[in-house]
Amino acid sequence: MKTVKDTLLDRRSIRRYERQPISKEQLNLIYQAIRNTPTSYNGQQFCVIDISDQQVKEQIYDLTGQKQIKTCSHFMLFCIDYHKIAVAAKLKGEEMPPFPSTADGLIVGVVDASLAMMSALTVAESLGLGTCPIGYARTAAPEELSRLMRLPQGVFVICGLALGVPREQPDMKPKQQESLIIHHEHYCDENIAEGVTTYDKEITDYTASRSGNVKIHDWTGNILSYYREAMNYHILDALRSQGFDIIK
Repeated sequence: MKTVKDTLLDRRSIRRYERQPISKEQLNLIYQAIRNTPTSYNGQQFCVIDISDQQVKEQIYDLTGQKQIKTCSHFMLFCIDYHKIAVAAKLKGEEMPPFPSTADGLIVGVVDASLAMMSALTVAESLGLGTCPIGYARTAAPEELSRLMRLPQGVFVICGLALGVPREQPDMKPKQQESLIIHHEHYCDENIAEGVTTYDKEITDYTASRSGNVKIHDWTGNILSYYREAMNYHILDALRSQGFDIIK
């Protein structure tokens, strides 16, 4: 098993996997890490759908176009889940407050599901497995994915995670310098312009020289392009269809 340092600092997204399955022992450790995720109020406002059936993975691939979904050993969907507490409230004869339809309720669920995914990713990486978070699982076709996964009201996909034995070891992608990420005592805006300019050059140099598919771009232009594309998503409608009708 890798050290914490190697697990977190050498992590990279893996998009090509061997056909070799994940062992039961490895999968059990991943499950236990997910179960032990810290959550708001210990409410555990999340659930995970683990998909290993090839036909189902290919159906999700058809919705998203992400090849690693159909080639990985397991594809996990991390979801907000307020259905569990709604069932529990009904059993107790208690009224379920409309907390899931508040901005804070939505954030609580997103944070819980995201922490659970990081728990799974960290353990998987420590075992020598490859991982790739796939946010596009949420945005590509949320209503269709909800139907395919038979999600009840109060459950919504936040992110997917591909897991498997890695077939590649891609170049490490440069990350922003510490001063852009870590602020001390208060937010410091003084060096942001200089920092992002430097980082743009780093990303341009990286994309021009990395192995595999070379598509030269800087960080700013690439991210803004993603934001423009994301303006066409209809996530609020998809959330409402799953019972998250934000009221305040």
